[in-house]
Amino acid sequence: MSQTGDLTWGGAWRIARRDLNARFRGLRLLLVCIFLGTAALAAIGTLTAAIERELAASGQVLLGGDLEVEVWQRDLSPEEQSALAEYGTISGGTRLQAMATAGEGDDSRAAPVELKAVDERWPLYGALSLKDGREVGAPTGRDAYLAQGALDRLEIDVGDSFRVGTMELTAAGVIENEPDRLSEGFQLGPTVIVAEQVPVEGGLLAPGALYQSKYRVAFENQSQDPEAVEETLTEAFPNAGFDFRSRDRASPGADRFVEQMSDFLTLVGLAALVIAGIGIAGGVSSYLEARRGSIATLKVLGASSRDIVKVYALQIAVAALIGSAAGLATGVLVTPILGSALHGLLPVESGFVIEPAPLLLAGAYGLLVAFAFAAAPLLRARSFPAMALMRSAVVPLSRDKRALIATAIGILAICALALLTTDQPVLSGSFLLGAGGALVALAALGLLIQFIARRLPRPSNPLLRSALANIHRPGAPTGALVTALGFGLAAFVLLAAIQSAIDGNIQTRVPREAPDYFVLDVPVEREARFRELVQNRFPDAAIRAVPTMRGAVLAFGPEGNMTRVAELEELPEGAWVLSGERGITYADEVPLGNRIVEGEWWEPGHSGERLVSIDAEFADAVGLEIGDMLTIGILGTERDVRIANIREIDWENMSFNFTLVFSPNAIADVPHNLSATIELPARASPEAQGALLRDLVREFPSSSVVEVGEVLTEARTILQQVSLATLAAAAVAVLAGLAVLMGAIAAARAARMYDTVVLRVLGASRRQVLMMQLAEYGLIALALAGVALGLGSLLGWVIITQMFEFDWLPDWGEVLAVLGLGLAMVLAFALGGSLPLLRAKPAQALREL
Repeated sequence: MSQTGDLTWGGAWRIARRDLNARFRGLRLLLVCIFLGTAALAAIGTLTAAIERELAASGQVLLGGDLEVEVWQRDLSPEEQSALAEYGTISGGTRLQAMATAGEGDDSRAAPVELKAVDERWPLYGALSLKDGREVGAPTGRDAYLAQGALDRLEIDVGDSFRVGTMELTAAGVIENEPDRLSEGFQLGPTVIVAEQVPVEGGLLAPGALYQSKYRVAFENQSQDPEAVEETLTEAFPNAGFDFRSRDRASPGADRFVEQMSDFLTLVGLAALVIAGIGIAGGVSSYLEARRGSIATLKVLGASSRDIVKVYALQIAVAALIGSAAGLATGVLVTPILGSALHGLLPVESGFVIEPAPLLLAGAYGLLVAFAFAAAPLLRARSFPAMALMRSAVVPLSRDKRALIATAIGILAICALALLTTDQPVLSGSFLLGAGGALVALAALGLLIQFIARRLPRPSNPLLRSALANIHRPGAPTGALVTALGFGLAAFVLLAAIQSAIDGNIQTRVPREAPDYFVLDVPVEREARFRELVQNRFPDAAIRAVPTMRGAVLAFGPEGNMTRVAELEELPEGAWVLSGERGITYADEVPLGNRIVEGEWWEPGHSGERLVSIDAEFADAVGLEIGDMLTIGILGTERDVRIANIREIDWENMSFNFTLVFSPNAIADVPHNLSATIELPARASPEAQGALLRDLVREFPSSSVVEVGEVLTEARTILQQVSLATLAAAAVAVLAGLAVLMGAIAAARAARMYDTVVLRVLGASRRQVLMMQLAEYGLIALALAGVALGLGSLLGWVIITQMFEFDWLPDWGEVLAVLGLGLAMVLAFALGGSLPLLRAKPAQALREL
């Protein structure tokens, strides 16, 4: 028959439309797989693009300026302020922890707050909105704007008075939206915004107090490059210890989190695509197998091979377009749900977001996947004469190399699109290579299973013998089943591993046992009174106080050949200690929870050369050794110190941990205060704790008491938000895996019709046929369990350790239980897929073969 059919596309569409069931019977697996893959990519792309666009467009508002300069424990000098003002309008203020109180005597209430003092020019960009609908600027006089949490803790309303330090303030409004909230970072209490002079007048900025001075500038010339200004200021004031942020990186923590989530979601989307592709191949094969008689009839009536391709390609294309359209719509609809899971962590718009670029990309992926994985079964059917198609139930069709070439072209197009459109080509390329390797490995495993099944001794049990024979007989779908079941079960393992690993990190990184209170800015000369006050209420309380100040590493390395931090184009990986000012302390003894790994600690009362002890991870990151030097900037002055020893720090304990610990003679003369922890006896009553808080606030008004329980609760909440968003995204891969499992079993069911009918004619009972099916799938699933465990765990390890930089702490009992659930679902699907075979009437089925 001629290979150049004269059937027009219009004629092909008329035939395709008549044959196409309105409910897409036979093509539902294709619809589901395209739908899931497209929906995942649409939601992922839309959410990521919306967050990135919001961060980029709102950088000035989120930061509160074009450039921010931050220093600790001092104000900017007049010279520094003048240099900054040359670039535009500046706005300055301070940030510090403080205690707010309301009421008198035993009826007083206290709450730790984040005090934010701002000048009259704040905010330079955006506006502060209050819950009563007003948009206001900086508060004036003794007015203060409070977060709702502060009002609730103090049990006051708008118009009531409260105290911060020694100053009485008035609650003038409740904060609804703070424009620069995201750039302020993690806070240890609700926000209270006050006028610039309040911390000074309230006695909160005594020498040694831990506070930040923040100055923002709105550039007069908006084309000014923030990085160029940063370099100029650093060169002009090399020892100032400036920390900079720009409008382009208003919230580095948010940028980093978005990047991590984007990487993870990209992997999830690609995983859903790979799994969906496998399901599409199985679904199209099953559909065309059911249309085998129609294809043969069309060929007998004169249709050419090209006509066949036109008819069924149109049907598949319609199903793919509908699945893609539904997936795109669903992706847009679920984006607000994903956004709500990240609310408070990232600037996510409420309501629906339409981002054309990621939606077009998701649609292109869906159609490419449909073409790539549907091409092979479609082209196989066109290349054989009618009689071969009629006899394919008993004489399986051979492979068509041209179909494999078409599939390869489609897969290469998908890979090219993925690599050209991703911000992480190495990550995406590595995943695609890994997925390709997994496909090859599973295909090889399918051949190995057939080889082993062929070589195994024949069991005496006839059901097991038949089940084993079904695995390796000619035309057996074992290879397709192994691939589909392997990826489907791996999706279950992936979900369980990620979820349990994040839960494990919540348990270990946010400890259950911790001090009851952190107290900041305890005056050194009043340490004895502080201890007395606590022990009057709780004689058995454990109190630990350490000197605390801020300093920046300005230079490091061997003496005479030190590297200036300001001259580094990029900080070494893991050298976060070099990025601005850090908490530092001094001590006569090795800090609790630390272990010396190299060198020796100095003697108590050491009075010789200035010494420092450094963290082992920091030493490894920058290549420091015993005897090397550091130059430290403290309050605008430089001090050189020699490295005496290197320590390992247990960062998971809730004690004070400092990367840099100095000998007392090195920095003890710098104005500073103490930070303290208070651990109360078990079952301390809330009334007694409240009395202690009132005592501390009354006698130490400039100190800040942080209730650790609330901080840990907030940290757990943040991690649980991340866990929820991760779970929702990873669930897409599991849904795709379920669809593939059902599709693979449905495709195998169609191929089993002839075998079942013959067995029934030969006298096999329904129970025997059913048990044979369950035995076959059970043997294959058990053989795949270990592979799925390894594949899913490997991908989970990459996501948890390489992207989120968490510890790999899966609950293997939970992972194995979920894998067991997946195996049970395989058997359940096999059972459900076998029931229609048992209802088939042998005579009718034989006539249709």
